[in-house]
Amino acid sequence: MFAKLRYFGRETLISLRRNLLMTLAGIITVTVSLSVLGTALLVSRLVDHGTAKWKHGVKFEIFLTVDATQGQIDGVRSALDEAVNTKRVRSYQFLNKQDALNEFKRLTQSNPSLSEGIDASALPVSFRVAPVKAELTKSLAAQYNTLPGVQEVDTPEKALKSILSVTNWIRRAFTIAFVLLLAAALFLIVNTVRLATFARRREIEVMKLVGASNWFVRIPFLAEGLVQGIIGAGIAFGVVYFLKVRLSGALRGGSHFVQAFYLTNQDAWSIGFLVLLLGALIGVGASAVGLRRFLDV
Repeated sequence: MFAKLRYFGRETLISLRRNLLMTLAGIITVTVSLSVLGTALLVSRLVDHGTAKWKHGVKFEIFLTVDATQGQIDGVRSALDEAVNTKRVRSYQFLNKQDALNEFKRLTQSNPSLSEGIDASALPVSFRVAPVKAELTKSLAAQYNTLPGVQEVDTPEKALKSILSVTNWIRRAFTIAFVLLLAAALFLIVNTVRLATFARRREIEVMKLVGASNWFVRIPFLAEGLVQGIIGAGIAFGVVYFLKVRLSGALRGGSHFVQAFYLTNQDAWSIGFLVLLLGALIGVGASAVGLRRFLDV
């Protein structure tokens, strides 16, 4: 058993070295194609997190300053009550500092480390407001933005439409790029395996004449494709995690609306493992196709 494993490993390395330039080209193409796919998935996950709390009918949110007085809070509440009475606001919800902390923990529950060390006193109170009509959002937001103690009024409706539109374009563009690059990666790996098979065709004929099974002949070539796919996917995994770190850092210092968009380590790892799996499948699949032309297996 160990002798066979040593043989398979030696033959795989020989094939990889023999066609070194084609091997490197295949690895680079796999890396780029899977990096593009991983980036698209990462952006999708970012948008999903950021829009989670705005998908339940909330049209805008009024954030008061961290040190807002009770009188200022009551002033905003009175203005909202008046709007409810005049049928401009359907409903509103008050979130105190502890509610804000609980909400932040809920949004980051897949990565609790993001909420570690954050105290409720450092967060602002807020009001979530649902207007009777979406058309009233802009005028109501402008009205409440001038009230004492109000720091910011987030009106994400237009921003969300723009973000979702841009995200859809990114997904389409990245999907097209991924498909084209995937085709290039498959082509390179297929041809690398074909070159290796052609170079050893006499040796393979002798091996089959002395009774070597189809799988005994096939495994080193499949392993060659697998190595290319795994190495390329591993580098792409690193690219995905690097992008997660950079995006998280860039968003951390933004507004309340921007801070709702975040990525977790779990997001990066789940996408990374998917990339690794795809890399392995690409390598083995391309090798299997490459073998069909020269081997009757």
